[in-house]
Parts: sequence; structure tokens; C-alpha cells
Amino acid sequence: MRSVVIDGHVSYNAVTQIFNSATFRSLLTELIKDSERKKTSLCSLFELFVKNPKESVFEEKYDLNSMVQLLLALMVNTIEEIDNSRCYSFPLLSDKKTLLVKFVDRLFNLWRSKHRFMLRRDAYTPARLKRIFKQAVLVNTNAELRSLVLSTYRQILINISDVSLKILRQEPGGAQVSFLVDRPEIHKDAMIEKASWLYDLDFVWSIVFEPPVIFYTRSNKRRGLFKVVDKPILHKLNIDTPRNWLLFPIFVGKKLIFVITNKEYLALAAGLGNLFEIANFDNIRNRKPDGIYIFGMDDEFFDRPEDINGVIYKENDFYVGMVGDHPSVDYFGYMKKMILTIHNLLTIDEGRLPIHGALAHIRLTNGKSANVMLLGDSGAGKSETLDALNQLKEEVSEVNILIDDMGSLDINQKGEVVAYGTETGAFVRLDDLQPGYAYSTMDRSIFMNPNVVNARVIVPYSNYDEIVRPTKIDYFLYANNYQKVEEGNKLRFFDSLEEALEVFSKGARMAKGTTAEKGLTYSYFANPFGAVQRKEEHSQIAGKYIEAMIKSGVKIGEIYTQLGISGYEQTGPLQAAQSLIELIKNS
Repeated sequence: MRSVVIDGHVSYNAVTQIFNSATFRSLLTELIKDSERKKTSLCSLFELFVKNPKESVFEEKYDLNSMVQLLLALMVNTIEEIDNSRCYSFPLLSDKKTLLVKFVDRLFNLWRSKHRFMLRRDAYTPARLKRIFKQAVLVNTNAELRSLVLSTYRQILINISDVSLKILRQEPGGAQVSFLVDRPEIHKDAMIEKASWLYDLDFVWSIVFEPPVIFYTRSNKRRGLFKVVDKPILHKLNIDTPRNWLLFPIFVGKKLIFVITNKEYLALAAGLGNLFEIANFDNIRNRKPDGIYIFGMDDEFFDRPEDINGVIYKENDFYVGMVGDHPSVDYFGYMKKMILTIHNLLTIDEGRLPIHGALAHIRLTNGKSANVMLLGDSGAGKSETLDALNQLKEEVSEVNILIDDMGSLDINQKGEVVAYGTETGAFVRLDDLQPGYAYSTMDRSIFMNPNVVNARVIVPYSNYDEIVRPTKIDYFLYANNYQKVEEGNKLRFFDSLEEALEVFSKGARMAKGTTAEKGLTYSYFANPFGAVQRKEEHSQIAGKYIEAMIKSGVKIGEIYTQLGISGYEQTGPLQAAQSLIELIKNS
């Protein structure tokens, strides 16, 4: 049990709600089994509650009811009173206070180590103030749970130990993330006929975070490419236990994607709230989704074992993405990148150019400004260079990030190339950010595996209206993270369309451990998320758009972030940022 889903309809005000719950028994069982396996000091305590020593079946061997009753008794009596009372028949425990304290601490810490979610079904309403009230009710319910858990934990410790609690830590004991769900009334014309099971699922219409939100997933890398198959799949799919799934309707740019997630992967789905715009039910009642993504499907729905890492089916003009139920895909990169691949495939079908890159409006203190787009694969230094600009406060007035990782280009009626974003947040590598930056946003960020290499943080940075507004591009630069530049300018511009296409198409970068790749790697147009799967169509579109940029006066070149070079993880992006400032100054 990694994820715990808590009922958000209940008012939490009695300690029996904790100790009589199935979740508590699962925690107690897990702690005992873990202690047996590791042969911890707690085994000597648990041995006192063995009722059938020769029994191999766990439930028959241990007297779990007696343990629960002991904890309930410790809410009102000291351990000495319990030992001396004729009303109780527990083993004598006054001489085992240290073990009891350790037992209670480990139970509490085991609870806090779980991914904890609260779920409340409440009717969506278009009235804004009524929605806010419903959110406030959910917040208060979680506050009640947190208070009950903490007060129970402390009271038991007080009744066990002679030492008073001089320091009280208001540790998070409730849900980390809470969801408000409902089943919207979808107009018949907006329904997907071959997927009627969709409308038996609970749709998420609001998310509440209790920071700091920290999740530990079973994987921290994404592997391989998502395969695209041109054949129908919807008629084969079915979810027969709707209660085990949630549907997140999100806008990816202007595309509506239904993300359906098994509750075991709610830690990944929660990150969608920091990265994409959650669609109102008003938006989806009369509109079919552009794509569906299902996370956590059983193996039987995949043709080949390797497909559990991600496969996308095209059915007419509709895309269906699927990822399996396996520890190897328990990483937010599989959630984000599959969604963006579906977006990019839709964009290519429309004859527009998807871009794996970042776009920012940079304003200097001298009044000059420019819209700079940096193109590059994961770990190329796009986000890091833009972040470095914020450190140069004497010369930089504002860095407004419009696209952090993925966007699309279009050509307006004037022949100008304009960009559209997809995300309202950023999923960035913690190791490459400036020290302290992510922690300055701890009150609204989601941290993923902060204790390992490729630790990540999901930070909201923009609003939806801003990212879907067309933005004219002034500079279009490839982020080169592998080439060392000793002195001088960290920028160069291309002399021809052919030179630009050669660099962009090669997509070279030094892998930073964000995927399973290592060393100098190549990815067509730095975009393995749709571009390489539709290489022939993308190539024609890319040539058309680069030519349009050149004609409309966009400066095209590459910027040397040096992020992939050892020792330049911090100074490389900073030097690149300084070169950008000089470029804008002299424009």
C-alpha cells in the first residue's frame, strides 16, 4: 500500500475513526511484517501479542485487536494505570516505555510516508462563490483529520513517557492532496460512442494542495520512445472498476485531453494540477476531447510487453495513449511526456510545428525587450538559462516565461511566426537549479524524489490565458549543452536555412541522466515526442516554418549553455544568460 485514499465526506473528530479503520490495520500489519523481515527491536514488543506462535497465517498469529485496544486505552490512561488496572488484560508494559514510544513513532512515520489523498464527491457548479465554498469545506475536513492524527499521536506519547513534549512539531498528518470530483452532464454529441465507460468515472474539477507536497516514486527516469500505431483501439478498452480510477480533464495548450489515472498513481496525477489547466465542466459539456491518456492499464491491453512503457493509437483524428501498471513507469516524466506527445501529434496533423523548447519575454532595466525561444531536448539547459537571467537583477527587469518545455508554432496573416504554450508550470531538474530556488517556492511546488539524482520539482509559473495567447518570436536558438566555449560570446547565428535545419534536425545534446540515455546523444529536432514518430510530415513543416522565420526577420542560431559539461552546471547557463542580455542590449 503506497497510496491511501481518504473519504472526504466524513467529519474527523473521534479517535475511534482512526483505530477502527481498515487503513490503520493495514499500517499495523505492514509495520509488524517489516519488523519481522528486518528483525528490528520492535519484534520483542510484538511477540507479547502473539496468540498462536505456531500459526503461519499472519492474521491468526498476532492479536491485532489487542494492539488496537491498547492504543485506545493509552488515549485516556497512562501505561502505569493500565498495568495496575483490573479492567485490562494487556501484557505488563511499564518497563517497555522506550519500545512503546518507538512503536508509536514508527506507526506515525509510516502513515506520513504514504502518498495521502482525500477524495470528496461534490456537485460542480458554475457559480464561482459556491465552488469556493465547496473547496473550503474540503480544506476544513482535511484540517480536522490532520488535527485528529496529531492530537492522537501526542496524547499517546504523553501517557507512555515520563518526559514532557517540550517541542511540538506541526507535522503534516492529513492528506497531501485533496480532490473534488463529480460526473458532469455531457451532451450526447460530445460523447465518445466507443468509450461509454468514460462517463462512469469521477471527473476531477478542483485540487487542493497541503504544502510541502513531497512524493517518492519507484522510478526516476523515463526510457525509450512512445510508439505510435495507426489503428483503432477504443472498442477493445474497458474499465470495469470505475471507483479505482479518476479522470482529469486538462487543457494542453488549446487541446482538451482526458487523463484517466489508476488511484495507485495519484501522486503523478496530482502533478497535473501544477502543470496544466484543469478544464471546467462548462468547457467539456459540449466538446469532445482531442485525446485520451490512460495511466496504469493491465498487461492484457498491450500487444507486447515493452508497450507498457507507452503506446499511442491513432483512431481517425483521435489519439489514445496508454501506459501500463509497473514500477518502471512510476515517474512523472511518463505522465507529462505522453500527454505532450499526443498534443504534438495533433499539432503535426494540423500542419503546425510542435517545439520542444522554452519561450520567455525578457525585459531589461534599460527598457529593451525581446521574445527568445530556446529549442532543446531534456537537460539541454533551457530552463536553467532562463532561471539564470533572474539572478542578473541589475540588468534584467523581468523574465516572463510563456513556454517552459513544449509549445507549438503558427504563421499569422502577416507572415509572422507566433508561438503558443502548453503548460502553466514547469517540471524541472532540481540538481541544475540555482541553490535555494526551488525551496523559495516550496509553498506551492511538488517535489519528486528529492533524495536522489534527477530529483524533480513541479512549479507553477504562469496562467492559462497568457500561455495560449500568440507571441511573436524575435530569436530562435538551439540550446547546445555539450560544446565548451572558453571565451567570448556564447551565441552564434546561422548563415542559411540549410545550416539551421542541419543543427536542429541533428538534435545533439549531452544526456544529463533525465532519461536512460548517457553521453552525447542525438534526437531528431530535439523532439522525441511526436516529431520523430512523424518525421516525414514534420520535416516538411519544419522547413516551411524556418524559412518563414528568416523572411520575417527572426534571428536563428544556437546558444551554448554548457550544462552537460562537468563543472559548468551553474556557470554555463549563467554565461549564456549574460550573452542573451548583451544580444538584447545591442538589438
